[in-house]
Amino acid sequence: MRWNPKSKPNPEKVQAIQQALQVDEIIATLLVQRGIETFEQAKTFFRPTLADLHNPYLMKDMDKAVARIEKAIANNENILVFGDYDVDGTTAVSLVSSYLRSFYPNVATYIPDRYAEGYGISYMGIDYAEDNDISLIIALDCGIKSIDHVNYAKAKNIDFIICDHHRPGNILPDAVAVLDPKREDCSYPYDELCGCGVGFKLIQALAENRNQTIEDLVEYLDLVATAIAADIVSITGENRVLAKFGLEVINSNPRPGIKALIQNVKKKVLTITDVVFIVAPRINAAGRIKHGNEAVALLTEYDLDQAEQFASEIEQHNSDRKELDKQITKEALLQIEENNEQNRFSTVVYQENWHKGVIGIVASRLVENYYRPTIVFTKSGEKLAASARSVKDFDVYNALEACAEHLEQFGGHMYAAGMTLLEENYENFKNAFEKVVQETIHPDLLTPEISYDAEIELSEINPKLMRLLKQFEPFGPENMTPLFLAKGVTDSGYAKALGSDNEHLKAFVKQENSESFGAIGFGLGNKLDLVTNKNKFDAIFSLEENEWKDTVTLQLQLRDIR
Repeated sequence: MRWNPKSKPNPEKVQAIQQALQVDEIIATLLVQRGIETFEQAKTFFRPTLADLHNPYLMKDMDKAVARIEKAIANNENILVFGDYDVDGTTAVSLVSSYLRSFYPNVATYIPDRYAEGYGISYMGIDYAEDNDISLIIALDCGIKSIDHVNYAKAKNIDFIICDHHRPGNILPDAVAVLDPKREDCSYPYDELCGCGVGFKLIQALAENRNQTIEDLVEYLDLVATAIAADIVSITGENRVLAKFGLEVINSNPRPGIKALIQNVKKKVLTITDVVFIVAPRINAAGRIKHGNEAVALLTEYDLDQAEQFASEIEQHNSDRKELDKQITKEALLQIEENNEQNRFSTVVYQENWHKGVIGIVASRLVENYYRPTIVFTKSGEKLAASARSVKDFDVYNALEACAEHLEQFGGHMYAAGMTLLEENYENFKNAFEKVVQETIHPDLLTPEISYDAEIELSEINPKLMRLLKQFEPFGPENMTPLFLAKGVTDSGYAKALGSDNEHLKAFVKQENSESFGAIGFGLGNKLDLVTNKNKFDAIFSLEENEWKDTVTLQLQLRDIR
């Protein structure tokens, strides 16, 4: 790994915030690095309130969306809430449908089948709406590029409201309302919302129209926090408020579906990281292995016994997903070796029988292995479908745009995208993508980078520092867990490798004038020889509390050593 210090903030700004808040220099440094330079900004950061949420009517077309929904209710129309099959989509559908059903019964939900329909708004979904006398579709986490689909629906007298957060194309769909903070002509103050976040703004506007307050919507925030965690959006501004209060709901009074997913977790308080690694993969597994409808059924179920039944089925899907992911990753790595493609600038692999539901995860695994932009293809009907994953600071969406002539369709973000192409275009696309990456990627980006916030002496670590660091939560993009560098560290002599393959490292570390701290390094077992025989080494780590038999101690989670 490349070790890079984050840029040192202006010392005067650090000193000013240090004095204003009466905190140690290390905390002041972390705040200024995050753009927090005044007492007021710090107050909003450390003590977010629901009052910090923006007025939903600041979003372009929100008034039109609310008016159309109210008209549908007044006319007793059937409404269909449509969303993608991933966590963001299924939580958004669960959120908007359960809110609407709290006062209006004629609400159905629709999640497209990953295999029969693919990503986004589908013609099958619109036909379903027509067959069921539905005249309004609310599309969540998708639809911003669905020009033809919206026109198809319009010809059948079906209106669309689109709630999306993906980048729009040059033309917007001809919908009644297009809610997307990334619209060029939308001046909404925060454009990093996820799809479920945009859905929340819609129900916030509806609630306002119905003389409800934000307090009436708190019970829905467990869904929003789950989507924010799973979609890896920035945890700044409005997302920080939604994630913080959503986590409080998850930890105190979650809906039965989420309660059923987390009841076997041993931890007293779940963090956003736990949501990413425990809740999100299970919700995702439904759409990956069976059908996203199962996730919506779980998340909208009010009976705990029934929710537990749904959760156990989803648990089985998650186990199946893990097995598939392991097997396909193995086959993909073998394909790279057999084709002598270890030294390329990109990875593009294809096998027609790979399970479409896990190719995105496999792409991430291959990035971990070769650390370069990666695309995994499988057969999907008459075409090939793929998931792309990128490396830090490389925009894979732009790279796909440069290869668009070989693709049928594509969409996504800087770091993750999906696409389809005709099988005869696969080799041409593969060569074109490699060429684009080779010509545009900076060589440094092909080595993983670890950026640390500040250098620290182990003697500076104490419970007070930990208490303050915990107030920086929830962590996520643009507010990552602080990482520290400590130099000249030694182990007490008890270091050992742990795990079935000795893949993890356990040590007790100190500097000359500090006490010893327990340290754990996941995946660092192969570096055991660096810490034995009282060798001095440098470490990049985060701080965490380790609970063991009702005792809480401070522990270093090692991220890398040298």
